[in-house]
Amino acid sequence: MIRVNDDITLADSDLEERFVRSSGPGGQNVNKVSTAVELRFNVDRAALPSDVKARLIALAGSRMTGDGILLIDSREHRTQAQNREAAQTRLIELVRRAAQRPKSRRPTKPRPAAKEQRLQSKKIRGQVKKLRARHSDE
Repeated sequence: MIRVNDDITLADSDLEERFVRSSGPGGQNVNKVSTAVELRFNVDRAALPSDVKARLIALAGSRMTGDGILLIDSREHRTQAQNREAAQTRLIELVRRAAQRPKSRRPTKPRPAAKEQRLQSKKIRGQVKKLRARHSDE
């Protein structure tokens, strides 16, 4: 079980880890040991509220597969344990961001004084451009 916040926990059954050979730091060790972690999180099966799932899918973008699985790849560290920790941290952060409801936008209207000021500045700008124009000799 991974605890995201007070309301949300992720079940281990929804997570799957695969270890693959990594490129990057590690020298010859990279060729021998599978240190990179591919964390797979099944969003469809997860016990998350539907609005959180929808925001998580939107945030994940190209990391989502057609089957509803979120892929997080970590190969930045030399050890398997550090890469596992990094991948889980990134997943937790993504779910936390999805759990936050966006603020609802309240539509506003410009005040009459602001409208008047805008129209006045447009008139002034138009006059400046008019003075720049070439005049005929007529």
